[in-house]
Amino acid sequence: MTDDDLPLGRRWHDMGGLPAGVVPQDQHDFALWEKRVDALMVLGSGKGHFTVDGLRRVLEDMGADAFETMTYYERWIAAINQNLIEAGVYTTDELGRKMTEVAARGPTYGDACRD
Repeated sequence: MTDDDLPLGRRWHDMGGLPAGVVPQDQHDFALWEKRVDALMVLGSGKGHFTVDGLRRVLEDMGADAFETMTYYERWIAAINQNLIEAGVYTTDELGRKMTEVAARGPTYGDACRD
């Protein structure tokens, strides 16, 4: 759905009253990384690095493509990351260096967890 498909005044994420298809009701076990995203959200907000409104702003600014291609927790970690950068917790350069370091540890999650 694009903004052109919506009534005036609505953004793409505002689906109130519109058909949205079937809502999955099944439960699943959360992956370790999903649990860590949830914990990071609690810790970061508890430290005052971001608010629910700040997270929502980033989620809404992602655009419709993000909601079509990313999972719930992928969107949340992107929003958390953007808010932490904006709060000055780390820079994009620092994040890039750390990501390169972790990737060099190996291709598996177990490899990446090594210090």
